[in-house]
Amino acid sequence: MTSPVSTLEAAPPVGRLVIFAMAIACGIAVANLYYSQPLLGLIAADLGLSEGAVGIVPMATQIGYALGLFLLVPLGDMLDRRRLILIQAGALTLALVGVALSPNLVVLIVGSVAIGIASSIAQQIIPFAAELADDGSRGRVVGVVMSGLLAGILLARVFSGLVGEHFGWRTTYWLAALLTIGLGVMLGRILPRGRARPDTRYLALLASIGAVARRNPLLIKSAVVQSTLFWGFSVFWSTLALYLASPRFLLGADVAGLFGILALVGVFAAPLPGAWPIPVARR
Repeated sequence: MTSPVSTLEAAPPVGRLVIFAMAIACGIAVANLYYSQPLLGLIAADLGLSEGAVGIVPMATQIGYALGLFLLVPLGDMLDRRRLILIQAGALTLALVGVALSPNLVVLIVGSVAIGIASSIAQQIIPFAAELADDGSRGRVVGVVMSGLLAGILLARVFSGLVGEHFGWRTTYWLAALLTIGLGVMLGRILPRGRARPDTRYLALLASIGAVARRNPLLIKSAVVQSTLFWGFSVFWSTLALYLASPRFLLGADVAGLFGILALVGVFAAPLPGAWPIPVARR
């Protein structure tokens, strides 16, 4: 079996600038999943929607993300990951423009699903960073890129809340489209080309997910725990803006977004575990 690094075409050792750029790109990509959450009150008022109806929007985005993780991320193991990342960046830009132009709830939901699917680009960037790193620095490199992902998750709400409150919710998505275009240009310049693996079959890759799960019961337990945490996380953030906008508080999207700053400590903590030595069990 060949090393993952062997699939790259004469890639130079990964440098700090490349790592930093990939961390930024990962944050920009994943941020698109969370822009809508502080904006729900503004979206509901603009399109004449009830709180229950507008609450479908963040759910649709996360459903799209789940589809992207299951259907698109495995393609990175058989296609040139750089090319796949750039294609997804283009699709994400179109989805963001579609949401910015949404005239009704149906178009908004379809666009939100598309944003979720294309935003799985973040999960293409992380394994690509791992491929570029050598064995001694892989944990640190992945930790830095994960910091970018966490920053994107948390600061997305700050960004969308402030922009939406002062310039309108649609402006948030127009700016997000411009950021995604910049993401594509930056990654197109810094990422090395990979080699496609035509001997790998797509359906076999999908089937391998179940095989890996069966061989690793601890993985199933971890997935259940993390998914439960994520459900609670999503429920909190998806309802916060509507709760703060209620007559009891009368606070805007900007205040809801600023709550994201409280969790920034996780961004600085993410690289630390990657630098810890991993104990090896003795036989």
